[in-house]
Amino acid sequence: MQRACPRLLLVGLALTGLLGLPQAAAGPDYQARRDRLVTEEIEAAGVKNPRVLKAMRTTPRHEFVPSGFVEYAYVDAALPIGERQTISPPFVVAYMTEQLDPGPEDRVLEIGTGSGYQAAVLSPLVKEVYTIEIVERLGRRAERTLTRLGYDNVHVRIGDGYQGWPEQAPFDKIIVTCSPEKVPQPLVDQLAEGGVIIVPVGERYRQNLYRLTKSDGQMRREALRATLFVPMTGVAEQQREKLPDPAEPTLYNGSFEQTIDEEGRIPSGWHYLRAAAVAEASDAPDGSRVLRFENLAPG
Repeated sequence: MQRACPRLLLVGLALTGLLGLPQAAAGPDYQARRDRLVTEEIEAAGVKNPRVLKAMRTTPRHEFVPSGFVEYAYVDAALPIGERQTISPPFVVAYMTEQLDPGPEDRVLEIGTGSGYQAAVLSPLVKEVYTIEIVERLGRRAERTLTRLGYDNVHVRIGDGYQGWPEQAPFDKIIVTCSPEKVPQPLVDQLAEGGVIIVPVGERYRQNLYRLTKSDGQMRREALRATLFVPMTGVAEQQREKLPDPAEPTLYNGSFEQTIDEEGRIPSGWHYLRAAAVAEASDAPDGSRVLRFENLAPG
């Protein structure tokens, strides 16, 4: 589950009001707010799978956030859910779900239950969802919410997601919503032939989202975009080789010279860019690349 600092989040929400930027609409018309969110923030940003869009329009995100943040449930932002964790922005959930390409007969393993929202989105799209949460209090709360809302094909387990769920393997698809430094081998072992893993991999504050496809026992890797998730804890954190030094912060890729894909279109370290791409430019201030944006509004 993608996380955000609660203090920074509150400052951001306050600035939203001060600057006159869009805020959550008042009132309980959640369906209208979901429809608007999907149309303006998810579909417009490139998510096209009709089954995924339908799931986003019908999943009640307000049921998966604390009561103090319900009014922001349909703002495209991460929100605190307790235990220093957050629920991911709706666009991130929709994008990762589309990249997973869930099928009606798929058995899916999710690592990082959080509030249960991602599992709820997956529920109508697949046959079974098996989801693991390492923080027991979060996992139990998510389980109660999912049960209350009737997500009968979602199965919750408290434990270290690094180990997967071997008793229920193999899985057709695996989605990881926390970031290990390297893809855990148990997850690779538990993925069926031809299966897909969507996982953010990398350092504590600098990761890339990948789609891994299992073919003849080997994992074929495709870079999707730069991202930022909290680290996978437990065994994955114990095995982490590179840790940040808070006393000596480092700026990575201040320009756009580093990319994560072979075509050189996706800049490293720039999270969730929309309507933007790396382009060659002779007047680039650093190196030879700039970031070119598209905007429907003139100027």
